[in-house]
Amino acid sequence: MKDSIYRGKWLLIIGIIFVAFNLRPAITSVGPLVGFIREDTGVSNSLAGLLTTLPLLAFALISPFAPKIASRFGTERSIFIGLCLLGVGILIRSIGLLFPIYLGTILVGLGIAICNVLLPGLVKQNFPGKVGLLTGSYTFSMAIWAGLAPGLSVPLASTLDLGWQMSLAVWVLLLFTAILIWVPQIQRNKKELIKTKLKTPSASLWSSPIAWQVTFFMGLQSMIYFSLTAWLPEIVHSQGISIATAGWMVSLMQFSGLPANFLIPILADRLPNQKGIALGIGLFCLTGLLGLLSGGNTLVLTVSIILIGIALGAAISHALTLISLRASNHSQASELSGMAQSVGYMLASIGPFILGYLYDLYANWTFPLILLAIVTILFTFAGIGAGRNQYVLQENKEAISTNSL
Repeated sequence: MKDSIYRGKWLLIIGIIFVAFNLRPAITSVGPLVGFIREDTGVSNSLAGLLTTLPLLAFALISPFAPKIASRFGTERSIFIGLCLLGVGILIRSIGLLFPIYLGTILVGLGIAICNVLLPGLVKQNFPGKVGLLTGSYTFSMAIWAGLAPGLSVPLASTLDLGWQMSLAVWVLLLFTAILIWVPQIQRNKKELIKTKLKTPSASLWSSPIAWQVTFFMGLQSMIYFSLTAWLPEIVHSQGISIATAGWMVSLMQFSGLPANFLIPILADRLPNQKGIALGIGLFCLTGLLGLLSGGNTLVLTVSIILIGIALGAAISHALTLISLRASNHSQASELSGMAQSVGYMLASIGPFILGYLYDLYANWTFPLILLAIVTILFTFAGIGAGRNQYVLQENKEAISTNSL
């Protein structure tokens, strides 16, 4: 019996890791290919930015409903549905026509959003004593392929002469592997569905200041991440770097964050509060953005991108860890995840579009980078507030108790 439970836990961990492998490549692979897509379709920079913005809008729209979907079908089966939506979106987007590109991009966002929202609650439910370790493991896994994807995009499209369509489509192979590994969890889902039905919290998270601080931290750091994922190749290309090398600069940003992806959740889980982590993330990110602003030489650009990569690698894993740490149970973690990723990604979705619009307006990247520096300061303050050692609804109960006295 114990051996069966042990094997089941390990199979779940492997499944979570393979799901995480697929939560970024379908998005990060687009940035280096924007020039090819723009050339083929004739779209403007701002409309090209929608290819990164639309998944985030889909995140925002579906995230509040993901816990309800899990309550109806079970968490594991809902994640399977998310993976299937992601696969359909990748294939439709790769047709190459303008409407399917945007339709497929929306489906990609919907599929990823369901998995994004439900994974923190799944970890909280199955590994309550190892939240930091498991969160670090799956965000680390997510970052590996998030980093490989932009670096491989141009070589797949040009060097192997596959074209940008097949360069985007190739990620369905990794997804198919994840679906096969996740299938046993659907069988487990049937046994656990009654036990794991999500309960609606007795009080509203939307009235919790800490919940809003977690949400703003998630959203604003995501705005910077997705904005740079979309436009960093163009930013460094404008400073004399070849477009193929620029794609690998995005990979450098992603890979620089790998140690922080893994270590920050473990550190956060052990500290009495997480205020200092947010401050450190903000300082690294701001320094890197100022380095990009300075223009400088290749060395300055490289160091700046590494600093940004460390900051953003730490930020996403810290945001997901905060969702679990600020929740008292897995149901509350799923609800907080839905709120943080809904409002948060709505904020994040405007980033790539605004950066593209500002570049169209001013024909340089100075103003877009200044905007990202301001956003960095804002998410740092939000992260310091979210780092308080309290559950999201605990503060409401304390306020009610104080008022009743």
